[in-house]
Amino acid sequence: MLAASRKDHLLTRLRAEGRIVAKDLAAELGVSEDSIRRDLRELDAAGLAVRVYGGALPASPAVANYGVRQTVATMSKLRVARRAAELIEPGSTVIVDGGTTAHATMQALDRSIECTIITHSPTIAASLLEHAAEVTILGGRLFKHSAVASGAAAVEAAMGISADRFILGVTGVHEEAGLTTGDADEAAMKRALAGRASETWVLGSAEKLGAASRYRVLPIEAVTGIVADGAAADASTTLRALEHRGAHVMRAD
Repeated sequence: MLAASRKDHLLTRLRAEGRIVAKDLAAELGVSEDSIRRDLRELDAAGLAVRVYGGALPASPAVANYGVRQTVATMSKLRVARRAAELIEPGSTVIVDGGTTAHATMQALDRSIECTIITHSPTIAASLLEHAAEVTILGGRLFKHSAVASGAAAVEAAMGISADRFILGVTGVHEEAGLTTGDADEAAMKRALAGRASETWVLGSAEKLGAASRYRVLPIEAVTGIVADGAAADASTTLRALEHRGAHVMRAD
């Protein structure tokens, strides 16, 4: 089998099974493990897969730029957003991450609710101009890909806050890889914010479930729960696997 055909086969298996084990595929195709690993490196470099120990996982489409992500899984994000908005209660203090699903959550939030929203995202802050909520913005270097502040100054600013809940956005939700994103500094900022809240809830729209990105934010066990789109196609297998790992899944059907 030619290398190009082999990589197409690997992508097909990855989409169907959610994971590739290099040793097993090498034996099945009658090629060396080095050949499979080389294929996986090239797929990883092309953004089509994420290499992990022993094989690869599906790459998340949520690592695209902010404008493109606004057109991805829009109905799924809306379902998750409506459910996640219920976690923001009157009188509470909630940290809200950046990203398109978090933005949809703010749009779904009742404008009359009096609460405090802390965010490092200018787009999230701007979306709350007509809400009763008090808004605190954390500053730092603007990471334009996700429209959030990141870097040392942003992490330092996060150390001075505390909240009841953190609404966390990620690009991958996978039972083995955990909660992941595509940038190391952004992952560090998300961890810092999670450490400042009593509870952390993950936004799990369809394109993120069963997918992974390069940088781990937190393991599944470290968060309170996942607001997941139970109506998404092929979501049931991933959600069952997450629950088997002990995750509390709040379905947004």
